[in-house]
Amino acid sequence: MVRMALSRRARSEQARHRTGKRKRLLTGVALAALALIGAAGPALAQGAVRSVHEDWQIRCDTPPGAQKEQCALIQSVTAEDRANAGLTVIVLKTADGKSRLMRVVAPLGVLLPSGLGLKLDNNDLGRAGFVRCLPNGCVAEVVMDDKLLGQLRTSKTATFIIFQTPEEGIGFPLSLKGFNAGFDKLP
Repeated sequence: MVRMALSRRARSEQARHRTGKRKRLLTGVALAALALIGAAGPALAQGAVRSVHEDWQIRCDTPPGAQKEQCALIQSVTAEDRANAGLTVIVLKTADGKSRLMRVVAPLGVLLPSGLGLKLDNNDLGRAGFVRCLPNGCVAEVVMDDKLLGQLRTSKTATFIIFQTPEEGIGFPLSLKGFNAGFDKLP
């Protein structure tokens, strides 16, 4: 393999290209997250920002043919060590009001059998399986029981972990500032 030395200008061009790709990736992940809500049950096709609760946003939309608006609490983050890898967390109450779901949209290329790991304040809660992959990412979904909701409410940081190999996990730290207020405002 022959390595070629890059000029300062070429490295600068590559950096600008990566930054543009990163912005497009995050925009794509956010759009995929909103589309996923529609594809996987209750819809949020466009998802207008209804309110901001510190690090979380409530986005709402009325899907075509639906009788009422659907809202979700959303936060998107990138990995600290890999700015081109993004993750979106979507928390919502089902239309019938009987369940609370957490959907996580991870980037393509994740090792599906390893699932998605979750730690709250460095306390390992285990892994959730991926339920489907779409063109913009793969989705893991968890029904939030009272115990998990209580843990999310009292923790400061959630770290979601994806795997590209069985040994290599990539952590996505996510602030839980504003989670309580945002969740309480979800219709």
